[in-house]
Amino acid sequence: MTLALDTSALLARYLEGVEHQLVRRTMAGDPDWCASALALTETLLLAARVTDDPWVADELRRAVHDDWQRIAVVPVDSACLDAAAELGRNHPVDTLTAIHLAAATRLPRPVTYVTFDPRQIPVAVALGFDVVST
Repeated sequence: MTLALDTSALLARYLEGVEHQLVRRTMAGDPDWCASALALTETLLLAARVTDDPWVADELRRAVHDDWQRIAVVPVDSACLDAAAELGRNHPVDTLTAIHLAAATRLPRPVTYVTFDPRQIPVAVALGFDVVST
């Protein structure tokens, strides 16, 4: 099986909360982690916003970079962007969401899509993904 992680899932891996345990358990159960190339940028950007403590933010960014070495990155190339535009025409999603989902459609099936963004869940299900969320 292939585990596709969106930005909300990656960030939840490092932050305390209900989602933290769920995403860590899910990732522990599947060694094939994947994410769109966009996920790293988004996660690092959000890491700087979730705390006012520079040391905590640095530790968070370091942890993200360490894990990123284990993640198979789906490129955000013209094929991915074309697929994202098509998704956006057919589903009520914003551009970033469409890119994450379009990247996941390029993965070998079956795909388990991990997200904590409720707007993504119905679209991920419509695309035939198993979804892990709260």
